[in-house]
Amino acid sequence: MWFSWILLLASLAASSTSSRTREWAQHGALMFADLTPREMNAVRDYLYSCSELGLTSARDKSLKKNSIFLMELHVPRKHEALRALDRGQAKPSRQARVVVQFGNQMEPNVTEFIVGPLPFPKSYHLKTFKGERLIRFESRPISAVEYEHLNGVLEKVAAKANTILQESTGFTFGNCTDRCLTFSDIAPRGLGPGERRTWIMLQKFVEGYFIHPVGFEVLVNHKDLDHNKWTVDKVWYNGQYFDSVEELVEKYEKGTISKLKLPEHDEEDLFSTYIPRGHMNTRTNIHGAKLVEPQGRRFQVDQNFVEYAGWSFAYRVRSSAGLQIFDLRFNGERIAYEISLQEAIAFYSGDTPAAMQTKYIDAGWAMGTSDYELAPGIDCPEIAHFVDLYHYYDTDKPVRYRNALCIFEMTTAIPLRRHYNSNFKGGFNFYGGLENHVLVIRTTSTVYNYDYIWDFVFYQNGVMESRVSATGYIHATFFTENGLNYGTRVYNYVLGNLHTHLINYKVDLDIAGRDNSFESIDLKYVNFTNPWSPEHTVVQSKLHRTQHETERSAAFRFGKKFPKYLHFYNPNQNNKWGHKKGYRIQYNSHGNSVLPRGWREENGITWARYPLAVTRHKDSEVTSTSIYTQNEPWEPVVSFEEYIRNNENIVNQDLVAWVTVGFLHIPHSEDIPNTATPGNSVGFFLRPFNFFDEDPSLASRSTVIVRPDEKGQPKVQRWTPEVVGHCVSDKPFFYNGTYAGV
Repeated sequence: MWFSWILLLASLAASSTSSRTREWAQHGALMFADLTPREMNAVRDYLYSCSELGLTSARDKSLKKNSIFLMELHVPRKHEALRALDRGQAKPSRQARVVVQFGNQMEPNVTEFIVGPLPFPKSYHLKTFKGERLIRFESRPISAVEYEHLNGVLEKVAAKANTILQESTGFTFGNCTDRCLTFSDIAPRGLGPGERRTWIMLQKFVEGYFIHPVGFEVLVNHKDLDHNKWTVDKVWYNGQYFDSVEELVEKYEKGTISKLKLPEHDEEDLFSTYIPRGHMNTRTNIHGAKLVEPQGRRFQVDQNFVEYAGWSFAYRVRSSAGLQIFDLRFNGERIAYEISLQEAIAFYSGDTPAAMQTKYIDAGWAMGTSDYELAPGIDCPEIAHFVDLYHYYDTDKPVRYRNALCIFEMTTAIPLRRHYNSNFKGGFNFYGGLENHVLVIRTTSTVYNYDYIWDFVFYQNGVMESRVSATGYIHATFFTENGLNYGTRVYNYVLGNLHTHLINYKVDLDIAGRDNSFESIDLKYVNFTNPWSPEHTVVQSKLHRTQHETERSAAFRFGKKFPKYLHFYNPNQNNKWGHKKGYRIQYNSHGNSVLPRGWREENGITWARYPLAVTRHKDSEVTSTSIYTQNEPWEPVVSFEEYIRNNENIVNQDLVAWVTVGFLHIPHSEDIPNTATPGNSVGFFLRPFNFFDEDPSLASRSTVIVRPDEKGQPKVQRWTPEVVGHCVSDKPFFYNGTYAGV
C-alpha cells in the first residue's frame, strides 16, 4: 500500500518537474528569437537620435558617410541564458548588435555596438573582438551604393571598349536594351591587407548569366572613398593582359593582339535555362508522390519554439551567417546549448585572373540574408509550416523575406528499425517495424550563383542530423586550353572551375550537464592464444580509447588519420548499465584543406584546417569567423587558431565542438544548367552513445507488430489509427508474412 503511494508521488513529482522544465524552455526561447521589425526600427531611431554618431542613410550615394550597415540580435551570455532556461529566472534584456560604417571621418573605420535594452533602447556600448582587434574600413562587405559606383566604372570602360565587346561577343555593356552584358565581382578584393581591388568578369545578361562569361575581365581599384578617383589597374581579354583599357583598344585597332570572336548568340539555345528538353518516359498528366498529414500536424511551433517527438528547441536565422538552434533537448534533457552555422567557403582554381582570385567566404556576403522565398512542393512540402524572416542589412528599414524558413514532418520511406523473424518453415514468429518520421527545419542561402539548402533533421531515436545540400549555378569562367587543368569544358567557350566547399558549424554540447569530456575510439588488432584450441591464435579488433585532455590534442588536421568514433560524454553521469552518458559526432563528408597552412588567405579560415576541433566554451569565442574575413583574410578580425593556441584543459569542462564538413566539386557536363543535390549533400549526425538505457523511439506509438494467432493467421498490433486516411489509402494495414514455393 505504502509502496503504491510512494510510486504515485514519485510519478507526480516527475510529471511536475517535466512540466516545469518545458515551461522554462518555452519561456527562454524568446531570448534567441531574431529581432522584430519593431525592435529594428526602435534601434535605428535611437541611434539616429545620437548626434555624436552623425548617422545618415545607408542609401546615400556618398561613400564618405556614417551609416548603419547591419543589425541583428546580440545573443546573451550562456550563463545568463541558463539561469532562465534551467531555473525559470528572468530572461536577460534583449539587445541588438549593430555594425556602423564610419566613412565620414579622418580615419574611416567599422565599429560594432551593443544597443539595448529592447524594445526601448536607451544606451549603446562598444563591442570588441578577441585581442581588441580593430576593423579595417577596407574589410567591410560591399554595399549596394558601392556596386552602383562600380557599375559606373564599367560604363566608362564600355564607352571605350564597346566596339571590341560588340565585335567579340555580339553584346555591349550599358546603354543597351537587347544583348546586354552584366558582371560578377570576385573576392577577396586584393592580394594583401588594406587593399580594395576587385576583379570583375563580364557575362551575357541572359537567363543563367553565371555560365555565360565572354572573356573580358577588369581589375578595379576602388579603395578611395571618392569614387571619381577609382581606376582600372588591369584588363584581361581573350587570354591577354593589358595595363589599361586604352592599351587594349590601341592594340586591338592595330591588330597586334589575338582577337576574340564568339559564335553568334542563339536565342533558341536553352543551355543555361530550366526549360525542359530531352525525353523522359514519366507521365506528365499527373503529379508525383506528395507528403500528407492524414490526421493533422504532429509538431508544435510557438513563435521560435518547436516541439516534436520528445525534441524541443529554439531557432533563429542570424543575418550574417544563417540558421541556428539553441537549447536542444530530448525528453526535457539538454543535448546541446547551441548548434549553428558559422561559415561556408568555396575556393576555386582557374586560368583567368577572376578564376584564380575566387575564394568566396560567404559570411562576408551576409549569407543569412540570402534566404529568399521557398517554393511549396519544391523547396519544402506543401504541408510545411512557413515562416517569414526579417533582416536589416545595407538598408534603412527592415526587409521582409516571405516564407523564407519552413518546418515540416516527413517520412523517410525507410524504416527506423524493423525485423522479420522467420520460423524457417514458410512462416514467421513475428514481424516488427517502426516508420521513420523526422522533423526538418530548413532555410536556404542563395549566395549569388550557388544555392545552399540548410537542414536540421530530428529523428525519433534521439539522433539529430545537420545537412547542407548544394545546388544552383556553377561559377564558370572563360575557356582556355590551360583551363582544362582546373576544370571541365561545359560549353563552347565556358569552363566549369574546380572548387572545394567547406562548411563550419559550432556545436556547443551539454551532455547531461555542462561538464563534459571528449575521447576518440578506434580499433586495434590483438593477437592471443585461442583459449579453447591452444595450438591456434585469435586475431580480432579491440577497442582503443584515447582521452583528449587538451585543446591541441583534440584538434584534428585534414590529411591526418581521423578517428572513427568521436565521443562526448559526461564523466559524472552513468546510464542504467554503468556507461558514461554520451553522444558522438558522425561525419558525412569528404572535405579537405583548401590552401597550405599559413598561406595568405588561409590565415582567415584557420578553422578550415580541422574537420574537428574541441575547445572550452568562452563567451569571447562566439564565432569562428566574421563578416570582415572575405575582404581581409590576411589579417582577420577573428582568428580561430587563437581559440586553441592556449591549449586549455578540456576534461570535465563545458566543451564546444567546431565541425567542418565539405566536398570537392569538379564540374561536369551534367552540372548544366544547375548542380543537382544528389551526391552533393554533406553534414554530420549527433547520435546518442549510451545516453539512454534503450532506444528512446520505443516511446513512439507508430510501431506495428504482427504475430500469427493460434490458427496461423496474422494478428496485427498497432497503436495508431487502423486506416491511414483516404488521401493515402482507404485500406487497413495488412501483412501476410508467409513464404512458399510456387
